[in-house]
Amino acid sequence: MALRPIDNSLPIAPERPKKHVKVVSVPIQKQSEVGVNDENKAPLPDSTIDYISSDDLKPISDPESKIQGLIERLDSKDWTKVCESLNNARRFALYHSSLLLPFLEKVMSVVVKAMKNPRSALIKTSIMASSDIFYAFGDQLLDSTSDAFDSLLLQLLLKASQDKKFVCEEADRALNALVKSMTPLPLLNKLKLYVSHVNLRIRAKAAISISNFVSKMGLEGMNEFGLVSLVQVAADLLNDRLPEAREAARRTVISIYEAYTGNEEQKQEEWQNFCQSSLPPIHAQSIVKITSSSR
Repeated sequence: MALRPIDNSLPIAPERPKKHVKVVSVPIQKQSEVGVNDENKAPLPDSTIDYISSDDLKPISDPESKIQGLIERLDSKDWTKVCESLNNARRFALYHSSLLLPFLEKVMSVVVKAMKNPRSALIKTSIMASSDIFYAFGDQLLDSTSDAFDSLLLQLLLKASQDKKFVCEEADRALNALVKSMTPLPLLNKLKLYVSHVNLRIRAKAAISISNFVSKMGLEGMNEFGLVSLVQVAADLLNDRLPEAREAARRTVISIYEAYTGNEEQKQEEWQNFCQSSLPPIHAQSIVKITSSSR
């Protein structure tokens, strides 16, 4: 049998020329250019924005001629100008509050809008502005004919309940300023609405604010609000899923107990009877247990 010539082997397929991939360079935007906001970190220093404490704010020279310009700049599309205007609004609130009062609802609406903005600078500045507004105007904020104050309160509870440290801390300071600057009764009626909020953390922050208010009230103020209603709110929060809400409820119960009894031993039975007549048995038992252990 004849051998097969080597040349009869299958031909090797010629190598196809490689295609050259066209690389298109895409410019990478920096964080500052796209406005990315990592609120889990403190806001980065910004050469155009100063975070000024209230103590370092100065009065405005010739405020009468500048108040209208302030309101116009609050509507600016330039966020840096809005930050600057919010700082000026803080100065008006602290030193020229009578001039700012006619525009207060407008200023509060801008503060709320800034809190919803993704920019850290606007969030922080707006929360700082709310603190100064609370200190300057106090109960006057409740005279608002719009929902500006209610929107502001909700935004602060939202910001204080977030897992974003610098936002949470600043909002907590603002809520503390609110407690210190307002009489308890009218604000308690507003905060009471939030202890049944679907958001657990909003409930907890509302519970903490209520506890802070109740600690400042005497028995007369508690009766004016509704002592039974106050005890019922605290009893419901004792079973909340978040420990912050439960602890705030315990503090509220102790404040009510101390105001009711004056820590007098002869009033213990009266306190127990009050709890049993105002609450379901299991809640009354929890309340009495807390107050008995606090003596």
